Amino acid sequence: MSNAAIVGAGLIGRSWANVFARAGWRVRLWDPVVAQREQAARLVAQSLHDLAQHGLVREPDAAAARVVVCDTLAEAVAGADYVQESGPETLQAKRATFAELDAAAPAGAILASSTSAIVASRFTGELAGRERCIVAHPVNPPHLVPVVELCGAPWTSEATRRRAREVMLAIGQAPVDVKREVDGFILNRLQSALLSEAFRLVHEGYVDPEDLDRTVADGLGLRWAFMGPFETIEMNAPGGIPDYCRRYVDIFRRYLADPPPASVWDEANWRQVSEAWPKPLDAARIAGKTLWRDERLAALVAHKRAQPRSDI
Repeated sequence: MSNAAIVGAGLIGRSWANVFARAGWRVRLWDPVVAQREQAARLVAQSLHDLAQHGLVREPDAAAARVVVCDTLAEAVAGADYVQESGPETLQAKRATFAELDAAAPAGAILASSTSAIVASRFTGELAGRERCIVAHPVNPPHLVPVVELCGAPWTSEATRRRAREVMLAIGQAPVDVKREVDGFILNRLQSALLSEAFRLVHEGYVDPEDLDRTVADGLGLRWAFMGPFETIEMNAPGGIPDYCRRYVDIFRRYLADPPPASVWDEANWRQVSEAWPKPLDAARIAGKTLWRDERLAALVAHKRAQPRSDI
């Protein structure tokens, strides 16, 4: 049985613990905040039982029993084959944590970060074991959304890249190879492009926020739930991708001649969206809707797993 160390017991860290435990790994979980450690085992167990209701975990009690919450970082990483850091999203925190991990973790362990915005070269360059460090950027929540972006620094070894991909496949995630460092990796850059256009369309009075969301949830998102943009356009023209591009290149060039400016992210613009949103910001409502989201995602994942993927 393989051993995973999860450093950080917040939302993302607990989700990673779920992923590894349900895949049969032993998991040691640690967080510097005592309150996070105290509730971690209970919350991971609850999430495993929630997934079991959708047939996504066979033995939730057994999986939960494989998760051990540790009192120290050194205890968590002792004997680890793979370490997933999910701490604060600051450069200072990443540098400090990875210095500790490099000193404490077994020499053969992969050291991966869940960072969504900081490339590995910014916090691993001074480490003796920098070649075993890599970004493994998940999507929130990782136990329901399987894609993981694997992005190494220039000094990350090919063996680390290969092993990280093998680990992700073995635990049921969907690894994406980011071939070289880029700010925001892949997913966040795609998300940024869509969000920037969305804010611009609302700000300039073309659409209300609710209808904008409906366009994605009941339009683009239905297709994107099981195929990506290239596969989508392949079927939107008789001759596939080349035919689509020949037909619509002038339209897209026209759109790109007028891209949304960076000012769409000015406070006045996002406040306009927030104030037009029909439901007020409320912590209890957000928490309840998060549970609803996770239930819907679990049902969607269960559906996708039951369907054959087209290889036509």
